[in-house]
Amino acid sequence: MKKVLTKKEEEELIKTLKERFENNINRHKNLIWNEIQIKIEGNPEKLWSLNEMEITEGEPDIIKIESENNYFFCDCAPESPKIRRSLCYDQEALDSRKENKPQGNVIDSANAMGIKLLTEEQYRLLQNFGKFDTKTSSWIKTPAEIRKLGGAIFCDFRYGKIFVYHNGAESYYASRGFRGMLEI
Repeated sequence: MKKVLTKKEEEELIKTLKERFENNINRHKNLIWNEIQIKIEGNPEKLWSLNEMEITEGEPDIIKIESENNYFFCDCAPESPKIRRSLCYDQEALDSRKENKPQGNVIDSANAMGIKLLTEEQYRLLQNFGKFDTKTSSWIKTPAEIRKLGGAIFCDFRYGKIFVYHNGAESYYASRGFRGMLEI
C-alpha cells in the first residue's frame, strides 16, 4: 500500500493542522507555520502519517522542536483517542490471550500509522501544554526489562499529577488507548 494522500486530502489536512497550530500557539511559540508547511509537504509519507493521526482522532500538533529542522508532532486530543482504545500492548501479549482477545495491539497500530509510541519523558512534556488523559489513560513505550517480565506501562493525569502505572501487557480497557509522536 502506497502511503500518499490525494491532493484534496493533503489540502484538507494542511488546513486542519494550520488551524490547530494557530489556535494552540502556546505549544510552539516562535515557530512560523509557512516553514512547517513546506517541511511537511516535502515529506509525503510523514504527511500520510499525520493524516492517520488525524483520522484516528489524535489531533496532532507540534509540541517539541530540537532544531530549526526537526519538528515533533504529538497527539494532543484531550483524551486518549477513542478509535485507538481497547488494545493490548503488543503482538506477544495479544497472542497470549486465550479468550476475549482485543482487536489488536498498540505497537502494531502505531507502526502501521508510521508513528512512535510516546515515552514517559514525552508524555510528561505533553502535559506541559494542557491537561491530557483526565478521564482516560495511554499506553507508553515500555522499557524492555519490564516487558520481558510480562508487564507494560501507561500514564494518565489525575489530581493535578501525572501517574505512571503498570499492568499486564495483555490487558486492555475501553478507557486506555495510545498517543503517538512523529518527527518531521
